[in-house]
Amino acid sequence: MAILEIRQRTGWLFVAVVVAHLILISTQATTDKGATVFNYWVFGGFAEVQRATTGGVSAVQGTWQDYFALQQIRRENEALKEEVAKLRIAMQRESDAAAQARTLQSLLELRRELPFETTGARVIGGAASPEFRTITIDKGTDDGLRTDMAVIAPSGVVGRIIQPTRRAAKVQLLVDTDAAAGGIVERTRAQGIVVGTKTRYRLEYVPSSADIKVGDRVITSGLEGIFPEFPGSVDGEYPRGFMIGHIESLERGAGQYVNVVVRPAVDFSSLEAVLVVRTPPTVDRDQVSTSGTDAKPRNGTK
Repeated sequence: MAILEIRQRTGWLFVAVVVAHLILISTQATTDKGATVFNYWVFGGFAEVQRATTGGVSAVQGTWQDYFALQQIRRENEALKEEVAKLRIAMQRESDAAAQARTLQSLLELRRELPFETTGARVIGGAASPEFRTITIDKGTDDGLRTDMAVIAPSGVVGRIIQPTRRAAKVQLLVDTDAAAGGIVERTRAQGIVVGTKTRYRLEYVPSSADIKVGDRVITSGLEGIFPEFPGSVDGEYPRGFMIGHIESLERGAGQYVNVVVRPAVDFSSLEAVLVVRTPPTVDRDQVSTSGTDAKPRNGTK
């Protein structure tokens, strides 16, 4: 063991002497640039170390800066998304407010043009069952409303009050299957009874010989006679001449009457505000013609 250790020490000493000798020689030998070989090697070695160190530091610094830049961009994107969401909500509110303003303006203009007294009301609810087409409005008996008063909108006839309470009232829509109204074709004055079918109307009791066609306007005739203070009169539930809808299709058969389908003028799914007719419209008896229908309203039409 002692001999092995002596040999190892001698080997290390020899290597150290060789390295020292090389260093000594390199300090004396010069390159063609005038610098010693030792200085050239030392400078080259330190330069590579500096290059590697600088490259590593630059890479870490760049990665760190990119990370913070990405974080900043991410925060800015989140802020922009939040701002866009707020702007969209604001635009929706403004659009809804504008739509409500247009609706109220239309009602106000209609109210000014009507020759009878009306009360404006907001729609606050719809029917719980699709079998009964009704809406609820925010005015009731405290506002002078009562059963059978007509409800209208700028686009046409809506329905009639069937259940008033102190501060609200239920309105039966004209498209309800138990609703009906006197109707007349505006172009030719052919008369009939408009009956609800949930989504459309049927214009019943129109003679097959009547001059009607698809696209004709159907308006109220004012011949229901439902106002208690005018029993049996020609005064009607609905004001005369109000829009009901357009003839969508018709079918002439061998029978006495023509089958007529009418598309409602009112979009019942988007009603927001209505007018309630508080005073019954009057109809000039001398101008009322019963030609075109000899049938009486069915049960459900008052």
